[in-house]
Amino acid sequence: MAYAKLGRNSAARKALLRDLVTDLIINERIETSEAKAKEVRSIAEKMITLAKRGDLHARRQAAAFVRKERSRTEKDGESVNHEKVDAIKKLFDEVGPRYEDRNGGYTRIIKIGPRRGDGAEMVYLELVK
Repeated sequence: MAYAKLGRNSAARKALLRDLVTDLIINERIETSEAKAKEVRSIAEKMITLAKRGDLHARRQAAAFVRKERSRTEKDGESVNHEKVDAIKKLFDEVGPRYEDRNGGYTRIIKIGPRRGDGAEMVYLELVK
């Protein structure tokens, strides 16, 4: 099998991976289980490779997968949407040029031990500096 099912149906799995890749781009480091990190790593590396290309087609391909993050706050009893961070902009303006001279291997997995409760192996997935 070419991918891990992660105990989810295909729509939930795709949503989970999209969210994790977006969070990795924005925060440059996420804490997750080892199985999820191994799946996210391959997708994140493909997104960074698209960012290194930098053309319009690559930007549209990345935008089809990476989510546009928004933050919601309440002001005077009503909901207000704020633009938090544009992950595509950060991917193409900061992350892609950072790895211009690197041929792959943009992420690293650091093991941090088992999760309390179910004992799942937890890791940090981060972008290499």
